[in-house]
Amino acid sequence: MTKKVIQINKNPVYDIGMITTLFSKDTEFYGDLSFKKSLQINGYFEGEIASGGFLVVGEGAIVKASIKAKTVIVMGTVYGNIEASSRLEIQSTGKLYGNIITAKLQIADGVVFEGKCEMIKSEPKKTGKESENKESTEEPEMAEAAQT
Repeated sequence: MTKKVIQINKNPVYDIGMITTLFSKDTEFYGDLSFKKSLQINGYFEGEIASGGFLVVGEGAIVKASIKAKTVIVMGTVYGNIEASSRLEIQSTGKLYGNIITAKLQIADGVVFEGKCEMIKSEPKKTGKESENKESTEEPEMAEAAQT
């Protein structure tokens, strides 16, 4: 017998995963916000955002904040600096007035962006035993060459 999958949560789903928390269009939030998984803001936010997960600024949303997150997707308007340690994506309806620090950047046609962009190296994925073996067998000269 096959199991039926019933979706109770109607939150949006993106390539990077499903949104766990959603601020609707009628929501206004002022202050410091931190979360672990994912958040989509469709309303108004003012303050600071810090997360190890991903943030989506929905179409029509206005965010006035300093943002630090792993992944950020902008479809609305952001006034403030964004530091996305993994990836930043600005879709065609997005507007960003601030500086960017990110490892990967995708900007669609029609985007408004006023600011500076700094590209950083993304951290390589390491698994426990593989990274220990590689570090112990690598000669010091090779380690220096890999860092440059």
